[in-house]
Amino acid sequence: MNIRDDEAARTAERVARESYGRLVAYLSARTRDVAGAEDALAEAFATALRLWPADGVPDNPDAWLLTVARRRQTDALRRNKTRKVGEEHLMLISDELEAAAANPDDIPDRRLGLMFACAHPAIERGMRAPLILQTILGLTAIDIAAAFLISPATMGQRLVRAKARIKEAGIPFRVPDRQELPDRLDAVLDAVYAAYAKGWTEIGEAQGNALSSEAIWLGRLLVGLLPDEPEAKGMLALMLYTEARRAARRTADGAYVPLDAQNTRLWDSWQLNLAEDLLRQANAGGPSGRYQIEAAIQSAHMARRLHGAATWPAILQLYDHLFALTTSPVVALNRAAALSEVEGPAAALPALDALGVDPRMNDYQPYWAARGHVLAQTGDKSGAIEALTLAIGLSSDSAVRAWLRQRIQALQDG
Repeated sequence: MNIRDDEAARTAERVARESYGRLVAYLSARTRDVAGAEDALAEAFATALRLWPADGVPDNPDAWLLTVARRRQTDALRRNKTRKVGEEHLMLISDELEAAAANPDDIPDRRLGLMFACAHPAIERGMRAPLILQTILGLTAIDIAAAFLISPATMGQRLVRAKARIKEAGIPFRVPDRQELPDRLDAVLDAVYAAYAKGWTEIGEAQGNALSSEAIWLGRLLVGLLPDEPEAKGMLALMLYTEARRAARRTADGAYVPLDAQNTRLWDSWQLNLAEDLLRQANAGGPSGRYQIEAAIQSAHMARRLHGAATWPAILQLYDHLFALTTSPVVALNRAAALSEVEGPAAALPALDALGVDPRMNDYQPYWAARGHVLAQTGDKSGAIEALTLAIGLSSDSAVRAWLRQRIQALQDG
């Protein structure tokens, strides 16, 4: 790949990361054809990679892509306009997209509307958050499947059906009325937080940082539009507690640093204070939901590290409440880790054994890392090494793998 090819690829990747959801939401707002909008945009990106190396990257890549995608989309509409799309409707769409391509800064941001469309009751409940992740953030079925502990093939099939459902049902792209929110807000919050978590695991990569920033931006947007929703504030607080520690998660040479070994002077106090304020507002606004509880757990960790507060018993109680609310295996795993801190590793091991029966844990790296840690504390050196070795094989982060190898070496050295 020569320099111009490389520049074109980098620009296309940046635009895809920053503008994908905005362009998909805009292209599909009138037609409700999310899959068609994605196809048109994918063709536009493919055309960009073919033409930009020879012609140069345009001054306004967004406008260029929107123009090409618009042509593909209107061509498809013309081919399928019988019985579904009248000529007048087609012209309205074409004129609107033409104007948007000429003035990309004036494109209405319809991402929030698309997110709530994906969370409509007509969409299968378990597919609402995954659908948002793909349409708004462009995540692949493989990435989404890993986050939701579902096989990629099954996830891909369900996403196709969910997109078709938006078109078939004519679901509008809008923020729903207040009485409709309870049944739809959870999926939107789950998708935003899953996007943040995906970016958080890609530490040190520009794409991961950008994804986390995008999720925080969407969280701020939700809090601004829905100021009376305590769970929206709880989710934003949770992301900010975590984001405040980003600079401390790596040493200068890129080595992984676990929470209890982090230099707290590197934590971002502005983000921590904002998270604390958001959590106070959320707790005053109504009964605690999942994100308020998870944010409270992070607040307790912060107090433990910054002020030496004995918060492990409170953290365990919060995990008890959270598990009763969600019955999530991930919550059960975190609860077992907290139980080890409060009652000792021998008390946590039965909880880990019970959780290990869940087949989803077979490929879940944090389970094996936690199991290795607890077994090491009980003195089961061989069992700990086996679990940590499995965790290494399941980790995609080279720094985490190196840290786990160091723990194995320490066990071998006695």
